[in-house]
Amino acid sequence: MSTRRERAEVTREAILDGAATAFDAAGFGSTSLSDIAKHSGVTKGAMYFHFPSKEALAHELMSDQFNILPTLPNADRPGVQSAIDITHLMAHGLRTWVRVSAGIRLVIEFGSFTDPDPAMYNTWIETMRDSLAPAQGRGDVKADVDVNDAATCIVGSFTGVQITSQVRTRREDLHERVADMWAWLLPGLVPARRVPRFAPQGSPELWERLEQDMAQMRKETAAAD
Repeated sequence: MSTRRERAEVTREAILDGAATAFDAAGFGSTSLSDIAKHSGVTKGAMYFHFPSKEALAHELMSDQFNILPTLPNADRPGVQSAIDITHLMAHGLRTWVRVSAGIRLVIEFGSFTDPDPAMYNTWIETMRDSLAPAQGRGDVKADVDVNDAATCIVGSFTGVQITSQVRTRREDLHERVADMWAWLLPGLVPARRVPRFAPQGSPELWERLEQDMAQMRKETAAAD
């Protein structure tokens, strides 16, 4: 990559980080381009070079939340546990990465407008369905469960859980509440004899990955100081 392209990429990432910080703090409607420029440390001209509008920045951040999925353990064998782990991965992102937090806030805001945009909800529902469908083929999901309906319920439940956790505890208890959510959902999804196979609190492999992520973040913070 050329030096010019590297600088452009650094600037683009700075703009996204600044926009995420601004949107997460004040929401879409109350955030101005001046706010984003201030948080990004770039000029408005630089912003317009990379993003034509505030709306374009918001849509990029809403799509950005899906970038965490490749870090999911055992992503090549989706199933019930991967569906559980996805929600804990999102919970971790909401608590530690402003881009995820801002993206989720924007999804909720855009879904509340007069002309709501369901695209991001639909993508998450499809992601959940893609975990549940092969699990049903292996007998881990009850045969009479409609996996599309189940995926819609899970996404709706997680949305409500994370909003409630944000309001009540600033998401300090989010992983616990997500584990509770799955403890209630699993008996309706999974044959009774197979329920003990799955960890509502997230798999050990996921938590090992998250601990590595947190250790790296601490290392980078210490280096910056």
